Amino acid sequence: MKTKKFFGILLGIIIFFSNTIYAGTGTFPNSTFSNLDYGLYWFDYNDGWMKAIPGQSNACYDKNKPTIIYIHGWQKDTVARKFRESFDQTEAGGPEVDLAQAWLNKGWNVGILYWNQFADEVEVKDAEAKIWSVNGPKGMRWRDSSGNYNNGPSKNAGQLLYESLKDNMGDFNGSELRIAGHSLGNQMAIVVAKKIQTNIGSINSKLKPKRIALLDPYYSNGAKDYIGNKWTGELSREYVQNLKDWGVIFEAYRSSSVTNTIFVGDANTDLMKKTAFVELKPWYFQSWQQAEKHQAGMWHYFYSFAFSAPKISGSSSDAMSASTSNSRATTIMKGTKKMVHDTGAYTKTPSDDSFKSNNR
Repeated sequence: MKTKKFFGILLGIIIFFSNTIYAGTGTFPNSTFSNLDYGLYWFDYNDGWMKAIPGQSNACYDKNKPTIIYIHGWQKDTVARKFRESFDQTEAGGPEVDLAQAWLNKGWNVGILYWNQFADEVEVKDAEAKIWSVNGPKGMRWRDSSGNYNNGPSKNAGQLLYESLKDNMGDFNGSELRIAGHSLGNQMAIVVAKKIQTNIGSINSKLKPKRIALLDPYYSNGAKDYIGNKWTGELSREYVQNLKDWGVIFEAYRSSSVTNTIFVGDANTDLMKKTAFVELKPWYFQSWQQAEKHQAGMWHYFYSFAFSAPKISGSSSDAMSASTSNSRATTIMKGTKKMVHDTGAYTKTPSDDSFKSNNR
């Protein structure tokens, strides 16, 4: 009986750690939502994942491969329903494809930096503040699966995610680190990259991002006392210029009006002019489906890596997508033109896309 009981306990421990460390189909254990959990997760096919733990090997990560890391945005009321963004975007109106598959097939590591429990706020501005400071309206509180808010750490979310990336990629030796931030997550991508730049003398120099994608980016209106009475978009512009001067390539994709109307957010036109800027037209959604159009900025970018770079209409020149070469992206970024969706606007697949080249 004692032997049987021992093996029962052992099996329970094995099952517990198996579920905690690795699972498929984008599901996460309850502890991921009832306790504070944030930072880097590596992904495999079919939304399989393994949390990155410093000093431990990870079946979903190869230090010698190029790497794409995604950062999500505002996550209002998601923790209670135990939801986390992943590379299955069908719930948000995306295509029925594994958005990580093309990247994995081409030999990339694919990761997500999660901060969803900090980002679960009723007001987007309260989540936004946590990217930059511990002194925002709600401090660094985090939400659990019962809907309760709990006192948070003494570091802002930008610092926490930077440390997670740094601590888990200290051995990185791939040819490229690319970061993609959606909505509010674009600010997080900029902040994390800026922290890498600031600390590059004391960390792995390979962590310098080659390219940063801002996906339907969001910035709130108004000055914020927690960043010296600057607007978040204003400070983001300063950081982007610093990073560009350092050699980082920036691309940006606008897919909705959610983030750039005067009543909702700051269009930050001057920042868009600093990037290889693309206006997507997801006309397969109705005009009132702005939430779906907003999310399309994320999945269109990741999906586009499955196809060759689109063309500028009437030209043999490449337009912008995740597949566009770094050299071509740099040329577009430094130019005076933006890309505007032309053909393919009524289909979810990027395979039939082409773009017009218009003045910014």
